[in-house]
Amino acid sequence: MNRPFLLYQIEVLRKAGIEDIILSLSYQPDKIEQVLGDGSEFGVRLTFLTEPTPLGTAGAYRFASEDLPEATIVLNGDILTNADLTKLIEQHQTSGAEATIALAVTENVTGYGLVETDKSNRITNFVEKPTTLDTPKKKTSTINAGIYILEPTVRDLIPNNENRSFEYHIFPALLEHNRKFCGYTLKNEYWRDVGTPESYLAAHMDFLADRIPGLSTDGSGDADIATTANVNGTSVIGGGCVIKPNAHIVNSVLGPGVHVEEKAVIENSVIWSHTRISSFSEIRGAVIARSCHIGRNVKIDEGTVLGDKASIPDYSHL
Repeated sequence: MNRPFLLYQIEVLRKAGIEDIILSLSYQPDKIEQVLGDGSEFGVRLTFLTEPTPLGTAGAYRFASEDLPEATIVLNGDILTNADLTKLIEQHQTSGAEATIALAVTENVTGYGLVETDKSNRITNFVEKPTTLDTPKKKTSTINAGIYILEPTVRDLIPNNENRSFEYHIFPALLEHNRKFCGYTLKNEYWRDVGTPESYLAAHMDFLADRIPGLSTDGSGDADIATTANVNGTSVIGGGCVIKPNAHIVNSVLGPGVHVEEKAVIENSVIWSHTRISSFSEIRGAVIARSCHIGRNVKIDEGTVLGDKASIPDYSHL
């Protein structure tokens, strides 16, 4: 939606009164810091730490929280949610748990951590990425939603400067040592893991359909749109876009500086900045990255993902 994804997580944290945020970085950390700055623009204080080597989800938490004396909220970097974290914090504090994790309900649990709880919300079983053979035996469809509240004592289970996973190492260890480990089920709140291209595109479709209330989505800007171009009301058009006569933009997001030539069609797609779509081309259900060139009369079908600076010759069919 033409906003840095991390701003959605920062917004959810800020609404819960969390103003001090540490970003534990690995890949291209300088670019993230350049985009977000010190956080003052967004009403928070940001600290950036770069892992010396990849430390895994738990190792990164240990590295980032080493000097923190109080409970910490931890979010996986690919979770899109409008959850009210004050409710999660309240349950954690009331229960006296050492760790509380948010749980989401989903039909397909095989790609996530399957979590079982008792009537007091205490976690009784945690199976990371169960196989299809495992799932019929389970009585629950609640999964690890990638949002945790952890007391400082959890760090005792994480070796310093070693690669460790919450899902495979720390959560099973909490159960093994009978430490108080609870779950909080998200109710009537949006949750999505956007870690695949399919889910990334689906998140945009949810935004455009107004299925994610409470999150800021002002991604439009000044654009040069021909009077005979057809841009439907749900689409988001970035600043500096040029849309030529008789082009059709339907339920899509165009980043800044996208150029759409005459009679091109874009439906249910996300086009990143400064990409050019030539005349008579048709793009449906696709994600097109930055500075691509789509030739004339090209057809791009659902599920297609193009990386930065891809060039597609005239009359291609993807």
